[in-house]
Amino acid sequence: MSVEKPNILWICTDQQRYDTIGALGNSYVSTPHIDSLVEEGVAFTHAYCQSPICTPSRSSFLTGMYPSATHVNGNGNDFYPETYPLITKTLADNGYDCGLIGKLHLASAFRRIEPRVNDGYRYWQYSHAPRDDWEVGHDYADWVRSKGAILGELTKNPEGVPEELHQTTWCAEKTIEFIREKRKGPWLASVNIYDPHPPFNPPQSYREQFNPGDMPDPLFKESDLQQQRKLADVDFQSKVQTPDELDMRNPIIPQSPNTKPGDRIGSRDAKTLIAAYYAMIKLIDDQVGRILDVLNETGERENTVIIFTSDHGEMLGDHGLIQKGCRFYEGLVRVPLIISSPTRFESGLKSDALVELVDKVPTLLELTGLEVPAEMHGRSLLSILRGKTDPNQHRSSVRCEFYDALGIRNHSFATMFRDKRYKIVTYHGHEAGELYDLVDDPHEFNNLWEDSEKLEIRMDLLKKSYDASMFAMDRGPERVGPM
Repeated sequence: MSVEKPNILWICTDQQRYDTIGALGNSYVSTPHIDSLVEEGVAFTHAYCQSPICTPSRSSFLTGMYPSATHVNGNGNDFYPETYPLITKTLADNGYDCGLIGKLHLASAFRRIEPRVNDGYRYWQYSHAPRDDWEVGHDYADWVRSKGAILGELTKNPEGVPEELHQTTWCAEKTIEFIREKRKGPWLASVNIYDPHPPFNPPQSYREQFNPGDMPDPLFKESDLQQQRKLADVDFQSKVQTPDELDMRNPIIPQSPNTKPGDRIGSRDAKTLIAAYYAMIKLIDDQVGRILDVLNETGERENTVIIFTSDHGEMLGDHGLIQKGCRFYEGLVRVPLIISSPTRFESGLKSDALVELVDKVPTLLELTGLEVPAEMHGRSLLSILRGKTDPNQHRSSVRCEFYDALGIRNHSFATMFRDKRYKIVTYHGHEAGELYDLVDDPHEFNNLWEDSEKLEIRMDLLKKSYDASMFAMDRGPERVGPM
């Protein structure tokens, strides 16, 4: 049976938490265009990345396999081993015209443009990060130069790169260019926006829309100081701080002109950081709106499946931490996942099912009439999208890995396993661990790891987590004989 193959617009932001979308409960941020995707699609409210770091997460959700199986466990790798094919290569081999706009990050871009692999992209507009430290091959920096400016000079401005020259805007410009191209077959646009990644420096015109004094507090209690000090030997990009003063390792964020008299808001506190983060998301939303307008204008909207997601989250001051590393709090490992196609899928559906980002690849394979390999870790979401099964049931558990992903200090290893109620984190080689009852303690303040009354639950979850790790192992070449 032939399957009509839709266009696919796959928007992936960088380091965006799950709780940053207006239609999903955040009253502080402004996301009307992303909200429209929620209203016209399916929002998975409990979607989890398979690593809280860029490269392993991206290799995972582009292949449908866990990072440990792809042999891509950290950032900064020399090359992408191509253990499993990227979904874009598979779709390109089956008639799709694929375009890459923005970041790919399957290998290191340190002092070089990352090497291309057999990725299936015909259209290629590359921007690893909004920096200007590559002599050639950085399409975004070249675009800024074509506009009469120098990206390296703009990034030094404490008011941020202006909206019209911003990487988020460039991503929208190149996506629109790709969509408008004349072609006979279906297309896939992989749009990888760098924000809301550090250094948390949106254009000043967007920063002014968010007063730090009006922002919510991060999830923090004084007990977090002691808890994070217990985990000080486990790698993270920041050290525990109170929300009033964060060690950001980045340029100090300027105060907004909208700060009101009496607001105790400084340039290194959590609320100023949150305001800047939401400003970046507002710019993303505005540019998503431009892309949606072009889809409507060209008549492509009805035949396009739109995915909006992120590679992992951001601590944003929760528990005294910012940025990312070897932790597995909800703000870091739980991300947006919205899939919209009003003519194909349910509209306005919010699914509380536990899902993983590896589930996107088998979903796309099934959607386009291609076979899902039996060994693939991902599980198709298509039956939920089409309203054929219980939208709140998909997986009994989800998992996440960190295997020396940053190559810093203590070279930490850890795994996370969570079911509908509990989350357990094992820091391998350490006595310390974390166990949370996410029903009674959804914000993860009460670590039950050392609670004697929870010992049986802890041991049961450890066994399940260990089993899940073993079943995720790449077992090597296919067996073809008895010996």
